[in-house]
Amino acid sequence: MDDQTIIDLYWKRSQRAITETSRKYGAYCRTVAAGILADRRDAEECLTDTWLAAWNAIPPQRPRILSAFLGRITRNLALNRWLAANAEKRGGGQITLALEELEDCVSGSQGPDEALAEQELIGAIRAFLTTLPEKRREVFLRRYWLVQPVHRIALEYGMLPGTVSMWLTRIRRELKEYLTERGFEP
Repeated sequence: MDDQTIIDLYWKRSQRAITETSRKYGAYCRTVAAGILADRRDAEECLTDTWLAAWNAIPPQRPRILSAFLGRITRNLALNRWLAANAEKRGGGQITLALEELEDCVSGSQGPDEALAEQELIGAIRAFLTTLPEKRREVFLRRYWLVQPVHRIALEYGMLPGTVSMWLTRIRRELKEYLTERGFEP
């Protein structure tokens, strides 16, 4: 079933929307959640929360790209669940490591009027990603969007972990330069 038909089911408030969403995007959203959450049950609960969040958001929203919409919901829910579970024990998990790797490129926003600047930053990062060759972009997204460990990325692409780490270091350096040239401060 195509995305527009699924979205129309949401607008009609048909329960079939959840079934079709799960059938078409369940594996993708499960991968997003599992990359962040270590526990399979937590990832499954995150999926259930994703379907509920999509149900509550559509309508009034009408996502242009359903997969991106669902991926973002899943990722945010999984990150929130991970942060809640690790609030007292900030340790050496993949999330912490991935965020630490990126902290030199992007600083966090502190003020309430930072929403516009944040959207501009998101647009600049998207534009930067389009400049990368496909394989480098995929490696970057697997590390920082799906939060996959370096060794897993290396295995999936038939590369050595050291090579993946080197690529990520270079991409982060390029991203930092790209953002700095456009007026963003790390």
